[in-house]
Amino acid sequence: MNYKYTSRCEEDTMELAENIESEKFPGMVICLDGELGSGKTVFVKGFAKALGLKETITSPTFSLVKEYPDGEMPLFHMDVYRLDDSTEDFGLDDYLNQDGVCIIEWPEMIEGQLPEERLDIKFKVIDYNTRVLVFTPYGQQYEDLCEAVL
Repeated sequence: MNYKYTSRCEEDTMELAENIESEKFPGMVICLDGELGSGKTVFVKGFAKALGLKETITSPTFSLVKEYPDGEMPLFHMDVYRLDDSTEDFGLDDYLNQDGVCIIEWPEMIEGQLPEERLDIKFKVIDYNTRVLVFTPYGQQYEDLCEAVL
């Protein structure tokens, strides 16, 4: 089942991310898909804020993974745009096996390496401010999360 949410500004996206963070659990995986400028990193900023992180959140485009260990639980923010699913292993399993939250931008680049249970969020740009976020939960925990938040 898919769920939809319409964000009319960055604050809406951040508030939604904060609400999702309130339902977090160790080993959580959130995959964010959408064109450049669609709000993926804004979502991560809201999630990180709710985790209690004080650091400035930026896209990890050139570093692949940014680790934020100082919140309520570790946050691993990944941008895998430059990876090739069939040839590169960057240690995703190592991150998935920690008791943190993995948020992955451009997940289609590593589709074959993603866990079966996860939350996919597709960002669709409607206009300058408006985005429609389409949530696809895989697994009961993610289904329950969507029911609780959306």
